[in-house]
Amino acid sequence: MATEPDKAVTTRRKSTGERPSWTRAGSQRIRLLIVDDHAILRQALRLMLESEPELEVIGDAANGREAVAITEKMLPDVVLMDMVMPGLNGLEATRQIRKRCPKTRVLILTGYMEDEQILSALRAGAAGYVVKRSDTEELLLGIRAVHRGNTYFSSAISDGDAINQYLWQAKQKDGKVGYDLLTSREREVLQLIAEGHSNQRIAQELFISVKTVEAHKAHIMSKLHARNRTDLIRYALRKGLVGLDAPPDVLESETEQAG
Repeated sequence: MATEPDKAVTTRRKSTGERPSWTRAGSQRIRLLIVDDHAILRQALRLMLESEPELEVIGDAANGREAVAITEKMLPDVVLMDMVMPGLNGLEATRQIRKRCPKTRVLILTGYMEDEQILSALRAGAAGYVVKRSDTEELLLGIRAVHRGNTYFSSAISDGDAINQYLWQAKQKDGKVGYDLLTSREREVLQLIAEGHSNQRIAQELFISVKTVEAHKAHIMSKLHARNRTDLIRYALRKGLVGLDAPPDVLESETEQAG
């Protein structure tokens, strides 16, 4: 379901020395970047979308960090973004892309349908939200809609009233709590902690010192009211920031509590 934006959005592109591609009808093709950590799904999406004459798949990425780098270099019109990926998840990648390349639109493609994930995606700057159980036609509708400057939601999510409520809540600036209080760097550190990395490994990954990692961790724990590292991992799992590849002892603890 597509909704009109507050203001018309015109997609423009910086000069990169590349000639734009065109369809036989003479209209410019939509340049698309596919982002998903599952290689088979990336390849399947690429084969399917490349068969559409109005689309040009300019590349694919296996995680959010790659997606940000490729977007800055290639300036796609639309990024088709998975939500849960190692290293840098789709939410934070979307936030960074929208900040660095504001003319690129992001369409989330995920299996999550919870209110919290939808709101988080919108607050990160996503222009649309499609669930993976959708059919091909709905995905194409979503790509076309966000490219035109509209907002798009899968029909499986809910009706128009609920969508309007999502959009209204996403625009509210007051009453931020939990994850919304974290800085961009703190969100990256939280994800890497949740993936089971040591402070030393996180420092190497983010090119910062171990002391800086420890400082970020302390700030994160304070903002999330967490008592220890395990609390942070559990929070990230509940938030949908990481998948089921978290440290086994934490997963077992979560399963016992759920039972």
